[in-house]
Amino acid sequence: MDYLLTIPSSFILLISLINFITIRNPKKSTQINESISVVVPLRNEASNVVELIDSLRTQKNLAQVEFLLLDDNSEDETLALLQQHTSGLSNFHILNGSTLPQGWIGKTWALQQLFERASGEIIVSVDADVRLVPDAINRAVTLLKNTQLDFLSPYPKQLAHSWSERLIQPLLQWSWMSTVILRIAEKSSISSMVVANGQYFVVRRAALAQVGGYESVRNKVLDDVELARALVKQGSHGCVANGAEIASTRMYSSWKEIQAGYGKSLHAAFGSVFGSAIAITFLFLTGIAPLIAAITGSAIGWYAYAAVTLTRAMSSIKTGKNGVDAFLHPISSALLIYLIIYSWLMRGQVQWKGRTL
Repeated sequence: MDYLLTIPSSFILLISLINFITIRNPKKSTQINESISVVVPLRNEASNVVELIDSLRTQKNLAQVEFLLLDDNSEDETLALLQQHTSGLSNFHILNGSTLPQGWIGKTWALQQLFERASGEIIVSVDADVRLVPDAINRAVTLLKNTQLDFLSPYPKQLAHSWSERLIQPLLQWSWMSTVILRIAEKSSISSMVVANGQYFVVRRAALAQVGGYESVRNKVLDDVELARALVKQGSHGCVANGAEIASTRMYSSWKEIQAGYGKSLHAAFGSVFGSAIAITFLFLTGIAPLIAAITGSAIGWYAYAAVTLTRAMSSIKTGKNGVDAFLHPISSALLIYLIIYSWLMRGQVQWKGRTL
């Protein structure tokens, strides 16, 4: 039965090493002459508004750029703060979101309204809790152009301060760094190979228009991955890039937020109960079983544990995080298994931004 440990651990070690060497990095900065529309949906984001606007207004080397920020019927001071802190900024435009129609979820409806208003040749969507360095948009668009891709997802550095964040958040980038060869995925027409992150997403307007904007994902909780899949099905190509040097975000600040955040989306991430069962099996074989085997004296167990820990360390180092937490991967795997099960049990009951998903 040793092969149940050696094959999965060796497989993800090989893929992690390939991606560690070849992942695209938006390093170059050039003058961008194409028109850019930066779109940001906001709902109950009062705590993020000031830093968000400061982050956006410092973007440089963009000849034609508009910033469209849509308040999605917030129940806090989001709209007032948006109006106050964009006063006098001629290329900032505040939109009032219309009532959520049946068949849509909040974020995709907000993004569709922003898309319909945007005039740029390139659409850059940014979550309200993402912070960009001054040339972040320039470098992302430069990479999009240089690679002749249709969409690009520069993966932000995931800030994690509490133990719950440190145990869970690094699994986000590890999940694709260790399972998908990114340079192959970006050229592939197989939509299941797509990797994307909607926190910071750059797409050519023509490609997005071809799939009807966000209407194709109007009721999808995992809208970023589903949108990328829709784009690929229409003949577009794109990839995830290492955006740790140009963008950062702190998605959650407590276990309660993590549970709610993943509770709303993990069931959709794997497509079905069967897909989730496969994911749980994979997490057990690569995360928990190796340590159990190692503790009981298995040399193969020690090899598998070391291999998987190395994949976590490579993922963390590449994305600017603490590699020491990689040694706690078995605990992280157990917690993620719990969150997958929780997501299925709570499907349709999780409250997010004041709405039930």
